[in-house]
Amino acid sequence: MRSWSAPNIPELPGQSVPLRLHDTATGQVRPTEPGPTARMYVCGITPYDATHLGHANTYLAFDLVGRVWRDGGLDVHYTQNTTDVDDPLLERAEKTGVPWQELAEREIELFRTDMEALRILPPREYVGVTEVVGRVAGLIEALSAKGVTYGLDGDVYFSSADAPKFGQVSGYGEQQMLELFAERGGDPERPGKRHPLDWLLWRAERPGEPAWDSPLGRGRPGWHIECTAIALDHLGAGYDVAGGGSDLIFPHHECGASEGHAATGEWPFAKFYTHAGMVALDGEKMSKSKGNLVFVSRLRQERDPMAIRLVLLAHHYRSDWEYTTELMAEAERRLARWREAVALPSGPPAGDVLARVRERLADDLDAPGALAAIDAWADEALAGEGADTGAPGLVRDLADALLGVAL
Repeated sequence: MRSWSAPNIPELPGQSVPLRLHDTATGQVRPTEPGPTARMYVCGITPYDATHLGHANTYLAFDLVGRVWRDGGLDVHYTQNTTDVDDPLLERAEKTGVPWQELAEREIELFRTDMEALRILPPREYVGVTEVVGRVAGLIEALSAKGVTYGLDGDVYFSSADAPKFGQVSGYGEQQMLELFAERGGDPERPGKRHPLDWLLWRAERPGEPAWDSPLGRGRPGWHIECTAIALDHLGAGYDVAGGGSDLIFPHHECGASEGHAATGEWPFAKFYTHAGMVALDGEKMSKSKGNLVFVSRLRQERDPMAIRLVLLAHHYRSDWEYTTELMAEAERRLARWREAVALPSGPPAGDVLARVRERLADDLDAPGALAAIDAWADEALAGEGADTGAPGLVRDLADALLGVAL
């Protein structure tokens, strides 16, 4: 599947700072320490509706990860999926009378456009589940050969009892897992399952649903196994960062980690499980099911996409926060001041600003701290301080390269 276009990234002088990042599984902020190629997988959208600010908040967080790594001279191998066949997509297609393939294609294209407008660096591989059904089925066969699956009325389930590390990504107890499993696409009450937390790997064909031929019978992949298969194919086990919103901690990343462990014997399946916070509107988490969404495509018709990006950067990626129009007004004022400052013929020396932005981003992506450093420089420049003719250009370049903000 086609990804989206990449913006040009200026090269910056001086020495980068190695990235330290929060790992949900250990609860610690620690050095990422990738090899010459840093490998990252971020779970993509289910394309039954447009990109909202909660999505953008997640993809911007991992965009910063890639930018910090690239600033350190690393090759970044970034893979993302799109779940272009799943129950929510099929339900929306039936409700609206639009063929599910057409709905998915339309929303994926809108997502690409939104990501380009926000200057999110694209993945090397952007993979639709419908492109890899055979590969997913093959992985399920391999798991079955290891004795960790069972059949139920033609469906195939992963046995949570045969996952010795199950629970070590989230750290949740069984009761919390059961509650979240029911809320987030699981089927804990299905009769015949060995354990309520066992999860679906392969859904046998149902009337009126899309299905593919496979050695498992006609059907389609379950949700979690698709990401495991795609990550294994493109990144291999033990890749550096698995990313997504905090609502993916359980069951999605928990189940995927156990699948990867069973398939390869390697633990952890990803060295870091890193999660972005949730964005709220009117006091509730922004979600498609609630309908309380601020769509990026609509917002950027009225607002500068760089102001939208600054709204997101003003919050630490792991925090939960609520969107308001005042936050947008603040971002627009900040953007105007930065642009006014970098348009000056000279300003205060910017070497310290570059060092500070690098240091803040390397410390678990402290974007608010990085914004404060540029704010302080802009205030001095607009007050007429400094005579360094190269400073405005350096600040423009560092805002672009490290924060993705084009001035």
